[in-house]
Amino acid sequence: MYINIPPTDKERIVIIGAGFAGLSLARKLAKSSYQVILLDKNNFHQFQPLFYQVAMAGLEPSSISFPLRKIFQKVKNVFFRMTEVDRVDTAAQLISTPLGDLHYDHLVLAMGADTNFFGNEEVRRHAIPMKSVSEALYLRNAILNDFEKALNVVDYDERQGLIDIVIVGGGPTGVEVAGALAEMKKYILPREYKELDCDEIDIHLIQGADCLLKGMSSEASEAAERFLSDIGVQVKLNTRVTGFDGKYVSMKDGSKIRSNKVIWAAGIRANTIEGMPEEVITYGRRIKVNPYNQVEGFSRVYALGDLAYMEEKDFPEGHPQVAQVAIQQAENLAKNLKKNFVEPKEFAYNDLGSMATIGRNRAVVDLSRVKFQGFFAWVVWLVVHLFALIGVKNKIFVFINWLWNYMTYDQSLRLIIRPYLPFGKKEKMEKVE
Repeated sequence: MYINIPPTDKERIVIIGAGFAGLSLARKLAKSSYQVILLDKNNFHQFQPLFYQVAMAGLEPSSISFPLRKIFQKVKNVFFRMTEVDRVDTAAQLISTPLGDLHYDHLVLAMGADTNFFGNEEVRRHAIPMKSVSEALYLRNAILNDFEKALNVVDYDERQGLIDIVIVGGGPTGVEVAGALAEMKKYILPREYKELDCDEIDIHLIQGADCLLKGMSSEASEAAERFLSDIGVQVKLNTRVTGFDGKYVSMKDGSKIRSNKVIWAAGIRANTIEGMPEEVITYGRRIKVNPYNQVEGFSRVYALGDLAYMEEKDFPEGHPQVAQVAIQQAENLAKNLKKNFVEPKEFAYNDLGSMATIGRNRAVVDLSRVKFQGFFAWVVWLVVHLFALIGVKNKIFVFINWLWNYMTYDQSLRLIIRPYLPFGKKEKMEKVE
């Protein structure tokens, strides 16, 4: 059985994944001489940098998501199918999906990355990742549900397990989640959970390295640690988490922290696909590519973004797995494909800088020529992320939400929404896949 795609005499490009890389490439190839097939397990694009705001009840999921079909409404050569890809047969130039098989002339792997638990099965079973809108919603439910339970718990140790939160990983995601939780503790919880002593709530940020925001400047790292300490986050550096059984977080030094919730932001692992030769897979399951993003040994199979491992003079260990790399690689590949790889241009990453926000009026920004922290950095972070969102409506809604939150120190999005289970099954909170 084959996927029902209109027949064409054009060369067919199949793009797997509608993240920053896959979506950018499909948009650049719209109205080109190719037939473009975009595949993704969701029918929407997710703006990953703002997942944490969904998890912290600052934004609704619809504000950071955009329907893929709407993007290509007026484009005749781009087709979308919602499905997963089981495997690829590079010899037959065929991919297999639950909908059927699909032939390709060019195949682009842009499946991004998922949470890396570094082989720790106990942590994988109990910790909460945050690499999708669904996981962000699950985390929001878990946090709010535990605060509701804590109101009726007398035992101190049991109550601490419900209200204390541990974040593992001191990169941008971990830092931003910690900052948002600290603000929730200061401004929201005392008003809504009046019977709860909010001074009992402890927020722990655990980082295995000797600094936060590793990869950014020392000024940014020091400022982030100072900002978090100022708003009450307990930062632990040079500390490695070795286990989490659902009640206690265990560290390599033998210490433990009582908490029922661990937010895991400690690493990512590329989403590879069955059928790709093992020799092209490298560290972090990334796929080796040449300077044109062609998979090593293949001229018509490409990898982009988090999935691609490309060595460059300034990046001898591969590019950082961030959105700008994915977008720039997609743009370069689109240009080469439009020219049928006649005198193709090698990819060269233009590092536009890095940034992270640590709550209200606090952020750190590293640009190529200048580094700054504080209120102005926070404004720059807001503007950059606002304009990066897809859709005018999303930009407007997010701006209004941010403005309202800034003026009132409040949001009205703290809803515990559980998935409905039919056929009389008992309703319970569970991760929506």
